[in-house]
Amino acid sequence: MAARWEARADLIVVGTGVAGLTAALHARELGLRVLVVTKAAGDDGNTRWAQGGVAVVMEDQHDAGDSVARHIEDTLTAGAGLCDAEAVSAIITDGPAAVARLRERGAVFDARPDGLLERTREGGHSAFRVVHAGGDATGAEVERALLKATVDGRVPLLENHVAVDAVKTPLGAVCGLLVLDGNGVPGVLSAPAVLLATGGLGQMYQATSNPSVATGDGLALALRAGALAADVEFIQFHPTVLYTGRGARGRCPLVTEAVRGEGAVLVDATGARVMKGVHPLEDLAPRDVVAAAITRHMASEPGGVDDHVFLDATSLHDMASRFPTVYAACVSVGIDPAVDPIPVAPAAHFACGGVVSSVDGRTGVTGLYAVGEVARTGLHGANRLASNSLLEGLVCGTRAAEAIAADQALGLVIPARTPDVSLPTAPVADRDLLQRVMSRYAAIGRDAEGLAVVGSVLDVSTVDKQLESRELVEDAALTMAARALIAAAQQRTESRGCHVRTDYTSRSEAWQRSQLVRLTPTGQPVLADPVLAEGVA
Repeated sequence: MAARWEARADLIVVGTGVAGLTAALHARELGLRVLVVTKAAGDDGNTRWAQGGVAVVMEDQHDAGDSVARHIEDTLTAGAGLCDAEAVSAIITDGPAAVARLRERGAVFDARPDGLLERTREGGHSAFRVVHAGGDATGAEVERALLKATVDGRVPLLENHVAVDAVKTPLGAVCGLLVLDGNGVPGVLSAPAVLLATGGLGQMYQATSNPSVATGDGLALALRAGALAADVEFIQFHPTVLYTGRGARGRCPLVTEAVRGEGAVLVDATGARVMKGVHPLEDLAPRDVVAAAITRHMASEPGGVDDHVFLDATSLHDMASRFPTVYAACVSVGIDPAVDPIPVAPAAHFACGGVVSSVDGRTGVTGLYAVGEVARTGLHGANRLASNSLLEGLVCGTRAAEAIAADQALGLVIPARTPDVSLPTAPVADRDLLQRVMSRYAAIGRDAEGLAVVGSVLDVSTVDKQLESRELVEDAALTMAARALIAAAQQRTESRGCHVRTDYTSRSEAWQRSQLVRLTPTGQPVLADPVLAEGVA
């Protein structure tokens, strides 16, 4: 099916989360004609579900002894040896200015009576440096402010249009985007620059903190366009989502890490502390440590409970006002956090890897840029430090807009006549089957046998289909993302960060490197450097 309509701009932004809207607004300020496209409504992305806040060390308000350097150090520690130190330094150093710009755009953060911002602490942080809004509704406030600024700034937003494929010139540069409108009619958005800000891929698993739109679309689109991906085996599982019963599926309510930052502790069905003696920071250990500890603890079935533990927040006397989102979610399932421990379990939360890009959003494909969770800048490494994601979106969104404007001013990306395009065909697996095998064999604990099972199941169950609907685009993206993860996870024969191999439990210095993933001409994700990878194994 060929494209039936066309629109033009200087920049197409795909996604309406913190990274995409920040980039769109700044690009508009720099004089570019910007068009933002999203497959759902403007506020349906992952940003509005972020609870904890923004990790940032403000110059005039921080803990005694805290500094940008300490924030950098905490990030590098959490990343377990795979962070890009220069990227970490650049993003975190730019953090205070990025938060100031967001506040200028209308975002309102929680403040103390003296006017200074309230700060909390989360796992892996050595100080109280996470600023928040609405108690535990920071993402919702960030999304509100950016969407309002988009309307006020007259940045057009095309809702209910799913991005299918990049449009490329004969020389391989991206010059637009093939999309399907809400009625399934294909069209082309022509532009010399396409910025992917499509978020993550939590829907690859049965239980996740992510909304239904988090299906890895941007990662798949970038790989088909010729870009590289890296660190895709590192999927962070949030230690504490609200456990609503055995077999829970889809987006589960998050219980922000800040609840533990302010005194709550993890216990099992017998009342024993889960994190006691596991890590020096105990309940405030990095997320990969806590999620793995909970998983090991559940396997021992303390008190006969094998699928969740409990978060005891009864010592927090202002739960309803400090964490209203968490409190409301608990009450909705009959739990009063003031007197009842909150049942929690790990769930898929954040993709630490993604499309290889610089902190300015540039990928290896001319005209294609990526920011936010879909991008792998090197900030997160093998495990993301809590509340660094909103920060990354704010900083890299701004930097990407400036890079795109500079590239166009220098003639590094040149508008081309849009070629004739049609809907692509791609392998598609059944989503329910994919989610079940990924959750069983490729979640927190993995081994060679289980990863091979996933690969075999996907190989025999996929069918090539033309991507003529949003559902097929999403299922094809999940299929590609799962195959990419399996390829990388099978090769990484160690446990590092949030990649836990039960058959290779130790960390290997030989594996202190990222793995690159590319597509073969037939559309199969493979390691881009297999000879080198085999050499370190």
